[in-house]
Order: sequence, then C-alpha cells, then structure tokens
Amino acid sequence: MLLPLSMLIVAPVWADEHPGQAQLVQEVAKDTGKDPAALNALLDGAKKQQSILDAISRPAEAKPWSEYRPIFITPARIDEGIRFYRDHRALLEKIGAQYGVAPEYIVAILGVETFYGRNTGNYKVLDALVTLGLYYPPRATFFRGELKTLLELPDNMLAGPLDTLTGSYAGAQGWGQFMPDSIRDYGVDEDGDGRIDLQNSLPDIFASVANYFAKHGWVKGGPVAARAQPDAAAKPLTVKDSAPQWPVEQLEAWGYGPLQHLDPGALSSMQTFQGASGSEYWFTFQNFYVITRYNRSPMYAMAVHQLAQAIAEGVNSPESATQ
Repeated sequence: MLLPLSMLIVAPVWADEHPGQAQLVQEVAKDTGKDPAALNALLDGAKKQQSILDAISRPAEAKPWSEYRPIFITPARIDEGIRFYRDHRALLEKIGAQYGVAPEYIVAILGVETFYGRNTGNYKVLDALVTLGLYYPPRATFFRGELKTLLELPDNMLAGPLDTLTGSYAGAQGWGQFMPDSIRDYGVDEDGDGRIDLQNSLPDIFASVANYFAKHGWVKGGPVAARAQPDAAAKPLTVKDSAPQWPVEQLEAWGYGPLQHLDPGALSSMQTFQGASGSEYWFTFQNFYVITRYNRSPMYAMAVHQLAQAIAEGVNSPESATQ
C-alpha cells in the first residue's frame, strides 16, 4: 500500500537543533541514573513526522455527536465486542470483580481505543512524543512531560525495548492506549511475570484499564448516564465539565425529567449532545465522569457507555448464551 507523502517526509532530530533536548537528558539522567549518551542516542534516532502534527490538528472530538457516534457505535464493533467478552468472560469477570468495575466497560474501552487490539497504532512512540514535545507549541509542555516519563520508565514497565515501541500519533501504547504517565501510575502486572505488558498480556491489559477506573473513583454498580427530557421552561444550564454537581431532584425541579427511575439524591450533571435528530439531554453520574478521566471529551465517554451497554445486552441475550 502506498503511504501518503506526509508520512514519508521525515527529518532526523539532532541535539544541537533542539536545546531542550540537553536539559531533558540532564533531568532524566539525574532522576534515574541512566547514561546521558544512551539517552541522547535514543532521542537522536527519533524523527519529526508531519503526519503526527496533521493528525493532532483534526481530532475526532471536533465533530458533533451526530458524526462522532457512528464512528464507534457500529454493528461490527458491537458484534466483535460481544464475541470478545464471551471469549474472555472468565478473566474479564474475575478482574471486574477484583476492581469493582463492570467488565463491559473494560471491553468498551478496548473497542473504542483499538478495536479490541487490532489497531494499536503504527507510529514509533519516540517519534510521536519528540514531534509533539518539541514541535507542537500548543501542547509542548504536556508532551515533553510524557516524553520525560517514557524515558524514565524502567524496562519492566514497557512491552519491549523503548526504541521499538509503537502506538498512536499522540504516543499512547497498547490495547488501552495508555500514555507513559498512565503506565507508570495505573499499569498492573496482573499475570505476575514481572513486566507490565499492555501490548501482549490480556491480564495486564484488562487489569490496567480496570485499575485506571478504580483509582479515578469508579462506583461499583453505580449509574453512568440516563436520558432526560427537558420541558419548555427548563432552566438553561452552564456546564463546565462532566463532574457531578446537582442532585437529580434539583435538575428535575429545573425542568429536566428523567426517562427512567433515578435516585433523587444522586449527584449528577447534565450533558447536551447534538444528535442526528436534534439535541439530546443526558443525566450523567460519577462513573461517566470517571470515563472522561480517560479522555476528557463527554462524547468519548458517551460512546464508551453506549458501546458497553450494547455489548452487555448482547452477551446477556438468550441467543448469546447458546453460542
């Protein structure tokens, strides 16, 4: 297959072109004791890629919900999620119980992120983080921090040699697309082999996603989202993020009626999405907020939620039980 020209035009990164590299190497060497020459060799071998800069400038989250949802909620992704859950039911349910996280949400994260491990990304992780840390001023601070963390991670927290790792254009790795700081803070060696391998070990992959949710405050058995129907006089709301801030009964008093029974005292937020048939209003709860710690877009969290619900419905259907 022919690659786009933008993916073929790359330029080597040299320390003397980027004064920040010397400081970065000094910081990592001081923090870890790693050899500065070896660190410089790694960074000198990285490549700036214009296609990475192009990709980060057009994220899917810039689309409206009516266009975003069909990317992730498809018959193929649902069917494959049902099969994947069924094939790994024992392990998923064991880890779900261990961390208090519904297994269908572990599966849905993998479905949205990488289509259950099929598309984990073909960019060199070093290329991605060097490109964005040195050549993308709008978020250079964040990506430089991730590059520093990557260089500081011990070998047993990576799926292989650092200069061989591949991932997304943003430097995310493995089936769950963990950034380096997430590997450091939430990665789990579930299979007990002495390595956190988010590319090849399903126990490590499942447990790391579940641990991420649990550490961010997932409520076992708690609600995620529920449809609302505003009346004509509903109070306009200004919602900064999806952190729960109002009891359901307060939102009801303001004119937002739930379409199913909800605990009146449960803390919630109200999200609005521009769907194919007009505005959609949703009560969202702590577990929805937790999903947005994985990706801050409320549309992402809703896609994960709806995919998880579809997978659970399929897995628990009588037809599924006989397969």
